[in-house]
Amino acid sequence: MIRAVLFDMDGVLVDTEWFYNRRRVAYLETKGFTFDEIPDLSGSNEKAIWEYFVPDDPVRREELRLGYSAYQKDHPVPYEELLNRDAAPVMRALHERGVKLAIASSSYRELIDELVDIAGLGDVLDFTISGHECSAFKPDPEIYVRAMEALGVAPEESLVIEDSPLGIEAGRRAGARVLALRPHEGVVLDQSGADRIIGSLTEILDETEGARLSEYR
Repeated sequence: MIRAVLFDMDGVLVDTEWFYNRRRVAYLETKGFTFDEIPDLSGSNEKAIWEYFVPDDPVRREELRLGYSAYQKDHPVPYEELLNRDAAPVMRALHERGVKLAIASSSYRELIDELVDIAGLGDVLDFTISGHECSAFKPDPEIYVRAMEALGVAPEESLVIEDSPLGIEAGRRAGARVLALRPHEGVVLDQSGADRIIGSLTEILDETEGARLSEYR
């Protein structure tokens, strides 16, 4: 029996991966980079992303990373536009029947909190954790292991909702069943490691008993 559902954030609760890819390229173009196509770094973490763009110059890499932090403040994520509209009703349906809910994301804590506030999910979530609060990022399973421990559930009682191959691997290594949400058009992700690929968050309800979505729309 599934007693807890653990959600990744970017690409699952909010359709941000394509936005991040494009915003990052727009910033790098102001710094002299040129691109034939937009690199798809969906599901990666900050350290890996900047090593991808600047593999051999750590000083320049850190300079660009800090500059991008300022650029982000002037080009914030339009969460209200990108929010997955199924997220709140599905979570409320699960919460009503006693399923515990968590967000386990590689994003910074402040971004998780911002999304929770905008989506109005604070009253249904039992736990949130950022990858920056862990000793290692996904695919290390720590983030999901810690979330399960905080919720007081075993891996076999847990369902992880992911989109990226790194997140899918983290969920599987943590011992949970993993569903992969099919990505936004234009985002290519290897989701073959998931137990099941879904086209909508509403399909999570197929994996649990008694949660009726229609009451919460």
